[in-house]
Amino acid sequence: MHAEHPPVNKYAIHYVFRMTGLRPQAVAIDRVLDEADHSEDPLHLMKVFDLSVSTAVKYVQAAHPERCVIDPIQA
Repeated sequence: MHAEHPPVNKYAIHYVFRMTGLRPQAVAIDRVLDEADHSEDPLHLMKVFDLSVSTAVKYVQAAHPERCVIDPIQA
């Protein structure tokens, strides 16, 4: 929302999603995953998207699996 513009009608947004065939949940997940790919910081994801600690860490692990390799000796 922008202070100088009226709010967007929710039906207009639903219409756009129906016309494109996208699901809002899939778009939201893709946006968080893209941000995790760029930032690599769970705290950033928690602040921007209001995620829990475990969810933010899972997104970072999904975006950067090479950084989250479990050492078999430590497991």
